[in-house]
Amino acid sequence: MAKNGSDHASATARRAPAGAAVLREDKTAAIRAAVFAELAAVGFARMSIEGIARRAGVGKTAVYRRWRSKLHLVLDVVSALAAEGLPTPDTGTLRSDVRMLLEVAARALRHPMASQIIPDLLAEAARSPELADALKAALHDSQEGMAAAMVARAVERGELPADADGRLALDLMTGPLYWRLVVARDTLPDGYLDELADAVTGALGGGR
Repeated sequence: MAKNGSDHASATARRAPAGAAVLREDKTAAIRAAVFAELAAVGFARMSIEGIARRAGVGKTAVYRRWRSKLHLVLDVVSALAAEGLPTPDTGTLRSDVRMLLEVAARALRHPMASQIIPDLLAEAARSPELADALKAALHDSQEGMAAAMVARAVERGELPADADGRLALDLMTGPLYWRLVVARDTLPDGYLDELADAVTGALGGGR
């Protein structure tokens, strides 16, 4: 009897990894990476679970066990980005904080994948309230919190007046970059980020 019990325990132990593999983190990470690649390659409308699975090197079942549709998969990926966010610059001066944030944002928007994915998802968001809400959280709300923190610290340091507007700061920082890099698909001239940092700081009521 002891032997049979031991054999049963061994068999159960051998079967455990198969069940655990459903939520294996490496597979989940591969699928999420495949979503970005598929969005950049074919766009949301033409993206399919089959294509994502093939690119991730997993079966369709592995995708469907985690997400019930491509919309929910994209929602999850976008929400994860929002949760991660970017570290809020804290260099000691508003101008340096703005300049650092502009550098990070410009680097992200220059990435070929981002320049392809963001406009496509924004267009799709016009037809999907769920996606619109997720994009707002990922692309706006999280960044608004960062800008508000930067402005609040600048107010505490006496660099900005108490009524300085964090939302305006975000608009001034990201609007020009998005227009040039994503809409116009233009390059940034030498010194552009320094000039933009000066302009943003000045417009908010601060100095260099």
